[in-house]
Amino acid sequence: MPFQKGFLWGGATAANQCEGAYDADGRGLANVDVIPGGPERRLVTSGKRKMLSFEDGYFYPAKQGIDLYHHYQEDIALFAEMGFSVYRMSIAWTRIFPQGDEEEPNRAGIAFYRRIFEECRKYGIEPLVTITHFDCPIHLIEKYGGWRSRKMIGFYQKLVRTLFTEYKGLVRYWLTFNEINVLFHLPFMGAGIVFEEGEDVYRTEHTAAHHELVASAWAVKIGHETDPENKIGCMLAAGTIYPATCRPEDVLAAQKENHRNYMMIDVQSNGTYPNYILKEYERNGFPIPWEEGDREILKEGTVDFISFSYYSNRTVSAEEGQDPDKNSIFSGTRNPYLKASDWGWITDPTGLRTTMNDLYDRYRKPLFIVENGLGAKDTVNPDGSIDDDYRIEYLREHIRQMKTAVEEDGVELWGYTTWGPIDLVAASTGEMSKRYGFIYVDLDDHGNGTMKRSRKKSFFWYQKVIRSNGEDLD
Repeated sequence: MPFQKGFLWGGATAANQCEGAYDADGRGLANVDVIPGGPERRLVTSGKRKMLSFEDGYFYPAKQGIDLYHHYQEDIALFAEMGFSVYRMSIAWTRIFPQGDEEEPNRAGIAFYRRIFEECRKYGIEPLVTITHFDCPIHLIEKYGGWRSRKMIGFYQKLVRTLFTEYKGLVRYWLTFNEINVLFHLPFMGAGIVFEEGEDVYRTEHTAAHHELVASAWAVKIGHETDPENKIGCMLAAGTIYPATCRPEDVLAAQKENHRNYMMIDVQSNGTYPNYILKEYERNGFPIPWEEGDREILKEGTVDFISFSYYSNRTVSAEEGQDPDKNSIFSGTRNPYLKASDWGWITDPTGLRTTMNDLYDRYRKPLFIVENGLGAKDTVNPDGSIDDDYRIEYLREHIRQMKTAVEEDGVELWGYTTWGPIDLVAASTGEMSKRYGFIYVDLDDHGNGTMKRSRKKSFFWYQKVIRSNGEDLD
């Protein structure tokens, strides 16, 4: 049996995509709240369109989400029915510190997450908590410029000290930043950055990256000091990048793209900047904004495990003029051997095995797959059932490759959480119709519906997978 006893099976969500209740119980406004659905979403998430408040004429899907804030007991009970042993979720920074720079936390926010963790524990579900899943308080963006400011490190330190202290004994598994490498593709979503006219984008992004890396290292140090039982990991948007051909120039182009993708994790795992990025900084005239103690904390605050999302991968060529897919934040070229989903995302189960081997070979630390899933349109049958065999097939083939990586290649894997176990707002498009869940939520792309939860066919399939510890995939 490839999966050891105690292997963690479950699902993953993010506060901004499911909680709703954006202004309940003292919560403050965050960047993720003011990202609209529709054609301007990408402009806002990339920092090219300034939108720091709700504007007339736009729909903001995170305001309501799927209202997990008021449905968490029902939803966690459904997760338990499937047999979850882990539930990955995130903290909304502005529930804990509404402005981000207060001296004292919001007790109502503290109490809300305590209730969630206690509800999980009631069913024997281990919480896996992402400290920052693209959340940045609007006040910190308006006053300090988001993660371009060094002051963000101190605000983040206060946040993590509060979380580790308040939830000691309730939470043991933590992630510092969600998909930290997305900062370079969606800077407003990843770091609360809105670019000013004429601003040096490269310098701003890599300055923010340094600040996040130092903050992450502090989180590891503080977390270990608060509770030695804490296991604290990093998280990247992963997928080994293929060369378009075996032409040496294409192979080198793929290697360079993989370097860019791994850079942040190289620092979080190894405690130093890799030589390839130091040489790039030298060529670009970018001085890392070192301050006293930075080098030491990066070395001291290396992560315990490597977590990652895997949905698809991309293929690159050395040729100029590659256009990013309109549905992807990454540039690349079409791979003729692979099919794409309705939203243009490449489906490549074998790529998961490749990625697992590359990450394990590179870091020699335990892995945790914390996002993997298929966004698709679901049809509700007249009797209310939903036959999502396409989702079952996608997950089945990825789990098979995951098993092979563990059983045949010797990769150490702690757990697997699908994205997302319940339908929620898609981060890339803001749509509800791009559904990932085992649990259907009756809401449309405009926020209309009853919010009634119902089980899809995949619900019972995943229940069987968990019960058999991954042996029964039929």
